[in-house]
Amino acid sequence: MFRLFKHYVPHAVLWLWLVELGTLILAAEAGWRLYAHQIGMAVGSPADRIGPLVSFSVTLQLGMMATGFYGSEAVRSMRFGTARMLAGVSLGVMFLALVRFALPELTMWRANSVYAMGFAITALFLIRLLLMYMVGADKFRRRILVLGAGKRAARIGALAEAAGAGFEVVGYVAMTGAQPETPNAVRRGDIENLSDHVIGLNAGEVVLALEERRNALPLTDLLRIKTTGVHVNDMASFLERETGRVDLATTNPSVLIFSDGFSASQRVGRVSKRLFDIVASLIVLLATFPIVLVAAIAIKLDSRGPVLYRQPRVGLYGEPYDIWKLRSMRADAEAAGQAMWAAENDPRVTRVGRVLRTLRIDELPQCWCVLKGDMSFVGPRPERPSFVAELEQQMPYYAERHMVKPGLTGWAQINYPYGASVEDARVKLEYDLYYAKNYSPFLDLLILLQTVRVVLWPEGAR
Repeated sequence: MFRLFKHYVPHAVLWLWLVELGTLILAAEAGWRLYAHQIGMAVGSPADRIGPLVSFSVTLQLGMMATGFYGSEAVRSMRFGTARMLAGVSLGVMFLALVRFALPELTMWRANSVYAMGFAITALFLIRLLLMYMVGADKFRRRILVLGAGKRAARIGALAEAAGAGFEVVGYVAMTGAQPETPNAVRRGDIENLSDHVIGLNAGEVVLALEERRNALPLTDLLRIKTTGVHVNDMASFLERETGRVDLATTNPSVLIFSDGFSASQRVGRVSKRLFDIVASLIVLLATFPIVLVAAIAIKLDSRGPVLYRQPRVGLYGEPYDIWKLRSMRADAEAAGQAMWAAENDPRVTRVGRVLRTLRIDELPQCWCVLKGDMSFVGPRPERPSFVAELEQQMPYYAERHMVKPGLTGWAQINYPYGASVEDARVKLEYDLYYAKNYSPFLDLLILLQTVRVVLWPEGAR
């Protein structure tokens, strides 16, 4: 996988993205030439219109990224991918309208754009069709050899069998005399030369998945494998890369301490993030004021109680602050004063509140918290103090999620359905730690784009 600003991107996805970016540029040029011939205008050189061609291509591709067109399911399913492509192109058209309003000289004429979108949709459909039926999505899966045959190795095997996995396990090597828990495991004593065995299987990566590493690391074997040009990885780093989570079961403090992550405190990144938060929160507050006003009237007509709901949350460095939301539950939802997890089809949610939660409208007042500096647009979702006290006792590294500002949206929110239990909190913590460890402006941009997908397809809203 290719590491881009600390975030891993599969090589296949990167190459597909580049090919389709080039395709969009060609589609834009074709649309320009077609309209020029229709009106009898001189075509000229593509270099004269590089700005409009690039803005058209990048804008549409951002729209498709936002709708999940480059996710594993969209690559593997033609029907799913086509739906996300059409939604992405539609979203790209909206982006183009904003670009045309702000910088009209960088956009194509409407007629050119219509032709270009027609060419783009046709070309992208054909590319994905060729990928699906002639190449096959499985051809892009990386070949992994696992050193180990116990529960950890079996876990990697289960991950490889999951839909959308970017790798396949080509073999297991039992490094100890314990009974293997993986099928077809080969014992280390039966292999004369492990590096030759790796090459014979055409494996591109070896993952160390020993149950006990103390005094058991096969250093000589690992060194010989490494010198053949095959990548060697430990299980914790491998799972982080493949799942986008810091796996709590295989991670120890030394892995986090000696990693190159947790650099969110760098001055340039912190200042640029804060500037973005101020500008974006002001824009959102002004743009959505009419929506909030209509929602407030609907809340008042639907149930008794205040329109806004204030609740204490834990913020940066564990400091408490108050969060503001549009009230979506009954006013007596927690009359006993006991904090409660939200539940699926929660009876405390009002009729209007259910709509507000599905569309995420109830979250809009939190932009005021972003403007004040208590929150950021992107970051771990803030939890209530009582829940934090409970969760810190039950799982390691929970306090580390408070080393970055909480956010309106985050890596956990776009990758995991709405969770309301201790086990859900554990999985979300793994995503939050990944974000804190691998923060970069690129990751923030990716999360903001993917938030559009979550809003359009709210699978986990409660």
